[in-house]
Amino acid sequence: MINSLPIIYCPNTNCSNPSNSWGSQQCEACQAQLIYRYLWAVTLEVEISVGDLLGDRYYVVDPQVWLDTKPGEPPFMYEELPSYIMPYLHLSPQRLHTPEVYGFYQYQEETYLTDILLLYNVPLDSEGKLFPSLVEAWPTATPVRQVYWFWQMMQLWKPLSEKRVAFSLLTNNLRVENWRLRLLEFDIQPRKTKLRDFKIFWSNLISTAHPDIQQPLTEICHMISDIGESLEAIALKLNQLLLEQAAKLPLNFQIIGATNTGPTRLHNEDYCYPTEQDLNNNQLVPHLAIICDGVGGHDGGEVASQLAAQSIKKLVQNLLIEVEQQQELTSPNLVNKQLEEIVRVVNNIIATENDEQGRESRQRMGTTLVMALQLPQKVKPAPELHPNNAHELYIVNIGDSRAYWLSRNACQLLTVDDNVASREVLLGHCLHWQALKRRDGGALTQALGTKAAEFIRPTIQRFLIEEEGLLLLCSDGLSDNNWVENSWAEYTPKVFRGEISLKQGVEYLIELANQKNGHDNTSVVLVHYSLSPEKLVLFNIPTVTTPVKETAIKELSEASKELLYSNDEELSEPDSEPQLKNVQNFSSLKPWMFMIGLLFILLVGAIISVWRNWENFNSTPGDLPENWQTPIRSEPLETPLSPNS
Repeated sequence: MINSLPIIYCPNTNCSNPSNSWGSQQCEACQAQLIYRYLWAVTLEVEISVGDLLGDRYYVVDPQVWLDTKPGEPPFMYEELPSYIMPYLHLSPQRLHTPEVYGFYQYQEETYLTDILLLYNVPLDSEGKLFPSLVEAWPTATPVRQVYWFWQMMQLWKPLSEKRVAFSLLTNNLRVENWRLRLLEFDIQPRKTKLRDFKIFWSNLISTAHPDIQQPLTEICHMISDIGESLEAIALKLNQLLLEQAAKLPLNFQIIGATNTGPTRLHNEDYCYPTEQDLNNNQLVPHLAIICDGVGGHDGGEVASQLAAQSIKKLVQNLLIEVEQQQELTSPNLVNKQLEEIVRVVNNIIATENDEQGRESRQRMGTTLVMALQLPQKVKPAPELHPNNAHELYIVNIGDSRAYWLSRNACQLLTVDDNVASREVLLGHCLHWQALKRRDGGALTQALGTKAAEFIRPTIQRFLIEEEGLLLLCSDGLSDNNWVENSWAEYTPKVFRGEISLKQGVEYLIELANQKNGHDNTSVVLVHYSLSPEKLVLFNIPTVTTPVKETAIKELSEASKELLYSNDEELSEPDSEPQLKNVQNFSSLKPWMFMIGLLFILLVGAIISVWRNWENFNSTPGDLPENWQTPIRSEPLETPLSPNS
């Protein structure tokens, strides 16, 4: 037992003086970021007092909440992993919702040695406090959030059922952190959990649901049965309800992106979209964001990344046109399949170039991909609401380029890297921190173009935007060494408060990457989603791009050259309603600008009128042609528009 707060040790193993006082954020000796890693102690059957320091390492904040004061040292783990922790490893792709194994603590009590399983990535806040349970948070949640929780639980049911831990969703282990469901631990007792248990759990919650959704949720719950694939059968109705509730929120967003070669590279193999020249005359903006990080050397990586992005833009444009023509909502499953097919087509375009150029093994050019698509489907919950107000956000990733969701209080990694470390955890061979210690732990297991399409497995996720937040897409030039996690609190609140613009946020992140990592190209896209009725102002940022060298593409096929050199403006459809567009342009002007413009027009008109009257007074009728009239301006007014105008 200790009477004072413990010492926090620097995670830098080479630090000359790693001891730091509690509450410090940076190491006094080496200025490294200090880590306050709170853990959850599972199946605690011994009495441990708050304030204990166990093994000169774990400080007991609460009997089941421990702080690791030496996060730079590996925790204890058996050489052969116990079988009962396998569900945690096999479900690692669900880590946005599920905890991960940290290690064990061997608690000595008299002659008995008790293994205490320690979990991290658990629903604890920055001070080690538990987030509320779903049951606690349910009565006061908004209707759209209540439906969204229902949707997430339904999506988790199948993968957890396959690992026999679905009962965990029906216990107090199910917690909520704002929009997302999170599990504190798995119930690993052998249980036969059926869909009727799922139905009973939700039936008990519906009585306290928001009045707007009580009846439709009741009808959906009545559809659940143990016969057949009933969860899939109710997915369409639940998705309709979810999008209808979300459509009542006035979604606005602004987007900006940039790419930088970095201080140590001669070539930029990254590709970032949208860039400054993409922001005005392109129908894909602001719905699509792309980052590709090329692999295969500068003679191939930069070609592959640009070839992939150009192909994706054309294919996504076709998808958006198809969705626009649909009278009914396109289901998430169908959108997932269409996006997967787009990825496979793009993969084959690059793979074909590799084959035609005779590239083998490590010489094959390829690229990572992280893509965000906000799908503007037509949702008509009520006649007075705008129909194109769907809040769906699809994230597609292959490789180690990442997507993060940044809110006022949290930074959430949305994607899982396709590397050796993630593969080894998924297979149950080791824990994640162990896999990262391998020399090849960060090596990619997937990249577009390096192998045939049937071996490509893109990860596609669907999210719902129902709170203000920043979506950050980035290449590993920024995300390496956890600089997103270490820096998000420096700029995210300032963007929300309007103290800095998105442009300044992107500039800050690129400069941070160059200073703290500096070993690679860096690409960043930020999207600010807001639910306020006010339309946001779009800040442009010059984007540094490196043109593809002629020597690198001289052997490309004509089809690939056409993709690389095509003008992005070709993606936009011809304006079929110019008069309506001019009205929209006029409506986007600020009121004071409109009044000044109107007064100016009246003043000019008065001057012209006086001049004409003076000319008429001093002229004879024969001086003017019979059909003379004031010229009419035929060109449309050029009014700068934000993407949402």
